[in-house]
Parts: sequence; C-alpha cells; structure tokens
Amino acid sequence: MGIIGTILIGFVVGLVARFLKPGKDAMGWIMTIVLGIGGSLLATYAGQALGWYQPGETAGFIGAVVGAIILLVLWALVSKKK
Repeated sequence: MGIIGTILIGFVVGLVARFLKPGKDAMGWIMTIVLGIGGSLLATYAGQALGWYQPGETAGFIGAVVGAIILLVLWALVSKKK
C-alpha cells in the first residue's frame, strides 16, 4: 500500500477510534491520522508478540481501531492538565 493509502486508512481508523471513545479529544486531523497509523502499528506488533499474527502479517481494521483507542486513552492520561 502506498503512502496515500496509509494516510487515508489512518485517518479513517483515527476517526472511528475518536468516535467510539467517550469524552472530548481535542486534536486536529493530522493528529487523527497519526493516531490511526500508530494504532495500526501498535495492534500489529502487539498481535505478533502475542502470537495472533505471523511476522509480516498486519492487523486488521478492528485491531487497528482497538490499538488507536488504547493510544487515545494513554494520550488522555499523559496530557491531563493538573
């Protein structure tokens, strides 16, 4: 998949994750793309570490969304204002 396809899929995954996670997530569309791509990478490497995916096999759409939601929760914890 080319870079444009990766960006588009990352954007869609990021939007779905932001929709499914309750609460306010103030971030722009670039951070949404980064969130989606990062969620996909997290799901791929975690799935390979747990034996769910073989090396060279990527996570599916649902796995990428779950990974993106995990990143959103971590982002909320780290960026929480005191």
